[in-house]
Amino acid sequence: MMPNDFAYDRPATAAEAVRLFGSFDAKGKSPMYYSGGTEVITFGRLGLVRTGAVIDIKGIPECRALGYVQDDLVLGAGLSLTEVEEANPFPLLSKTSGGVADRTARNKITLGGNVCGRIFYREAVLPFLLADSDVVLAGASGWRRLPIRQVFRGEMQLGQGELLLGFLTSRSYLSLPHVHLKRRQQWKTGYPLVTAAALRKDDRLRVAFSGVCPFPFRSAEMEEALNARGVAPAARIDEAVRRVPALVLNDVEGSAEYRLFVLRNALADIVDAIGGE
Repeated sequence: MMPNDFAYDRPATAAEAVRLFGSFDAKGKSPMYYSGGTEVITFGRLGLVRTGAVIDIKGIPECRALGYVQDDLVLGAGLSLTEVEEANPFPLLSKTSGGVADRTARNKITLGGNVCGRIFYREAVLPFLLADSDVVLAGASGWRRLPIRQVFRGEMQLGQGELLLGFLTSRSYLSLPHVHLKRRQQWKTGYPLVTAAALRKDDRLRVAFSGVCPFPFRSAEMEEALNARGVAPAARIDEAVRRVPALVLNDVEGSAEYRLFVLRNALADIVDAIGGE
């Protein structure tokens, strides 16, 4: 249970959700959108989150979307990771989602909750970054459709009260050659040292990572190194590792040096699997 009383609403439309957020915010209630609720409840119990109003988005149709609009796959932010994994419209996303937490947790954790979460791994975003997906946002000024790389920079850059409704991904990306790797200090336990996702499109390798730095990322500089023509694979990998875009994590899960060792091996596996030349 949450340690404090709070108001609860379950709006039927995105416009109503945004209006409720604005109303609660004006009253100083620090409102939060809620779907799976895993982080809201966990951090609330620890006293790290305190809210006077919870807005449940599970009744908003766009948040539960799973299908196609013309050539785009549409996935609502309120879909659980288990639902995405079982429907399997985007195999790389299914594999990435299936590597988050355990089955019981994935039944609750949603796409939007993972991508917008406070826990910095946010692994579900990796396939969307690789596939140049768009996001649909609802705010006080209406809806916006934007490239995810414009909105996600380590974490989602949302306006006050803005709601993530879902993701749109071109059908052309869904069946491309891909790899998902997850490396932990201990097999199937603990947080990952490195999670890597990769796609091959137009004879070029695209890679994105979680666990290496304190935020997930896709690096154009690392991809440039990995796709260098006429360079031996080992040299390409070494150069890619040198281009990691921020300080490497150094924590109880693993030292920075060990993470770089794991990253180098993960890249070697990716290059072997779908790296081409």
